Amino acid sequence: MKPGGHTAALPILAALLCACGDTGSEPGGPGGSGAAGGPVGIVTASGVPMIALPGGEFLMGSDRGNADEAPVHRVRVSPFLMDKFEVTHALFRQAQLPNPSRWQNDANQPVERVRWRDAKQYCNERSLLENLTPCYDEKTADWDCDYTANGYRLPTEAEWEYACRAGSVGAYDFGTPDRLRQYAWFADNAGQQTHVVGMKKPNSWGLFDLYGNVSEWCEDVYDPAYYGASPAEDPVGPPNTGQDVRRVMRGGSWQASADMCRASYRRGERTGDSDACFYTDYCGFRCVRRATAAELDALPHAARP
Repeated sequence: MKPGGHTAALPILAALLCACGDTGSEPGGPGGSGAAGGPVGIVTASGVPMIALPGGEFLMGSDRGNADEAPVHRVRVSPFLMDKFEVTHALFRQAQLPNPSRWQNDANQPVERVRWRDAKQYCNERSLLENLTPCYDEKTADWDCDYTANGYRLPTEAEWEYACRAGSVGAYDFGTPDRLRQYAWFADNAGQQTHVVGMKKPNSWGLFDLYGNVSEWCEDVYDPAYYGASPAEDPVGPPNTGQDVRRVMRGGSWQASADMCRASYRRGERTGDSDACFYTDYCGFRCVRRATAAELDALPHAARP
């Protein structure tokens, strides 16, 4: 299966952005809450498949993982759209950006060796392609993010984990780690390289490759103790102190162990923005954006995941 758009019509999406209800959970505990009807597929103006996710609450982190995953805390996120697939070589070319990737055998492989700022530049270019307002101010040192803009940006760490969990509370939304091969390219099956996106099963909300292939940049500054002080509503991470700043990287990759593919696993990665020799060939990303119900209704809709 290669990534592609869908055009089957669906009802209006206003209900997706309204009050929340229970979406269910894995056996063994309560899941997050989301809008009735659940996620819906759309196709953007430039032809990129995305999933419109309902806002809701979930339990973020893990008390059974690494120290930086604790404490488990309840977080509410607003509705947002997330790329169905990781950003590929084809999409990078569409934005007319130089491709730093090691593996470019297929246009539908994910880009990698991407610096944090290069990912943000792609977000801005894609916003301009669709006549949206860019989120990132390129005149500031950190390319500060305007979360009120309707353009594309990197997900917050909370948005990423909310999307990955898909209403579940376990380490993987599909259940036990013995099933990971069905959902992810990781150290045990990737053959030491990336693969075409969308070849494994998606998670319960229709998002592919969250557990493997390439790890994904988030917007947040990384702080191993942040969860102890995280706000409960749409957290965006700690402020930038300007000292050895690392950004959050989420999701497994072609070289990750099964443990590193867990939904709550997090780490800090140096951005590579000032490094002329950035060869971290597991760093990729996908985009998110906020959209009104009217904006969603104007886009082609795809079958529900």
